Amino acid sequence: MATAFISPALADDGVEIGAPEKQDLKFGFIKLTDMAPLAIAKEKHFFFEEGLFVDLEAQSNWRVLLDRVIGGALDGAHMLAGQPIGATVGVGGSQADVITAFSMDLNGNAITVSNDVWEQMRPHVPNREDGKPEHPISAEALQPVVESYKDEGESFDMGMVYPVSTHNYEIRYWLAAGGLHPGFYEPREGDNSGRSQSDVRLSVTPPPQMPSTMEAGTIQGYCVGEPWNQQAVSMEIGVPVVTNHDIWPHNPEKVFGVTQQWADKYPNTHLRVVRALIRAAHWLDENDNANREEAASILSESRYVGADEEVIANSMTGTFEYEKGDVRQEPDFNVFFRHNANYPYYSDAVWFMTQMRRWGQIPERKSDDWYMDMAKDVYKPEIYEKAAKSLIADGTLSADDFPDFEEMDGFKPVQDDFIDGTPYDGRKPNDYIDSFEIGLSGDETS
Repeated sequence: MATAFISPALADDGVEIGAPEKQDLKFGFIKLTDMAPLAIAKEKHFFFEEGLFVDLEAQSNWRVLLDRVIGGALDGAHMLAGQPIGATVGVGGSQADVITAFSMDLNGNAITVSNDVWEQMRPHVPNREDGKPEHPISAEALQPVVESYKDEGESFDMGMVYPVSTHNYEIRYWLAAGGLHPGFYEPREGDNSGRSQSDVRLSVTPPPQMPSTMEAGTIQGYCVGEPWNQQAVSMEIGVPVVTNHDIWPHNPEKVFGVTQQWADKYPNTHLRVVRALIRAAHWLDENDNANREEAASILSESRYVGADEEVIANSMTGTFEYEKGDVRQEPDFNVFFRHNANYPYYSDAVWFMTQMRRWGQIPERKSDDWYMDMAKDVYKPEIYEKAAKSLIADGTLSADDFPDFEEMDGFKPVQDDFIDGTPYDGRKPNDYIDSFEIGLSGDETS
C-alpha cells in the first residue's frame, strides 16, 4: 500500500540507503509487453514507496529513446539488452557511457512469417503425432522459399527492430543455424545496412508497425516482441515459427538503462529505482504468474502498450498461439523474475558483443580481455546486488527469492542449449566466434 513517506532501505551492511537525490523522474519505454516492470512499479506504488515520482513516457523508436536518455530528456529507459553495450562500444548510433544494473526480463520474442511464406515452408516442417507442426522450426524450412524468391529475381526481406537489438542477433542466429546468410555490416566501407552477402535482407521496422508492414508485403516476416507476433495471428496475416526461447533459452531481452553520469550523480535514486523494479518483477512472476491477468489489463491501457488485452494475455499468461487454434503451453515465454532474470550477467553482455563481431558491427578482432572489460563497463551486477540485499535486509523480500550472491561471479555456466547446439562460454568469446561456419572469425575484417 502506498505511503506518504520514503520507506527505509537497509543495505546488507545495516547502513540505510539514503533518500533519493532526485525524486521527480521521467522514464522512457517502447510499447511492448516487456516494459511491464516499469508499469507495475508505478501502478503498484513501488516507485512511490521509494520516494520517487515517476512519469512513464512512450517513445517512437529505439534510437529516439536512446538519444533522449543520453541527452538528459529522460532519466532512464526500458532498453534493448544490446543498447547500452552498443552505445558504449560505439556500435549502432550515438556513442555514450550507458550502463545497466537491472535486466527486465527473459525471452519474450518470436519470429513470424507471412501466411504465404508459411504455406511454402509448411511442407518442409515435420509434424507431431497430432498432425500439428513440430517446434522449434529450423530456418532450413525457409531455405527453399528464399531460393524461389532468388529464382524470380526478388529479394527476401524480413524486419527486426534495431541494429543492436536482441531481435537482430536472434533472427541472424536462427537464419545462420539453418544455412541462410543474414548479411554483414561493413562500417569501414560506410555500409551499415547489414546486407552485404546476404541471402535474407534485414531491415529496421518499429515494433507496432511490424504486422501492417508485413501485411503490405514490404517484408515477408519479422522478429519482434509481444504483442506483435500474437497480433499477426489475431489478424490472420502471419504465423510465428520460432520463439527466442527456442533459439537461446532464457536469454536476456530488455534492460533498464541510464547514463554512467546519471548513475554517478544520483546513486541513491538509482538504487531505489532498482529496488522498485525488483519488487515489480517479483510481483509479475509470484505464485506461478497469478498476477499476469491483472498485468495484461494494465498493459492494455493506451498509455502503456495499447493492444487488446486478450492479445497481450496470450503470451503473458503462459500460452502462445502459433496458428488460429494452435495454442501451446509456454510458461516461460515471458519471465520477469524467476531463473534469476534480473541479474545483469557479464556473460550476457559478452554474447551480444560476439554477435556484433560475427556480423561485422565490430569490424576487427578484439582480445578476450577487451570483451571482459567492455562487459564490466556496461553491466553492473554490484548495484543490482546491493539493491537486492537491501530488500532482504529490510524484510521486503526473502533471501530465498534470490541466488546465493556469494557464489555469483557474473558468468553463467557454459550454455549448450542454443538451437544449433553450439556451446557458449562467456569467458572464451573468440573461441565461440570462431566456432561458426557463417560469420566473421579470426582476423577477418568487414
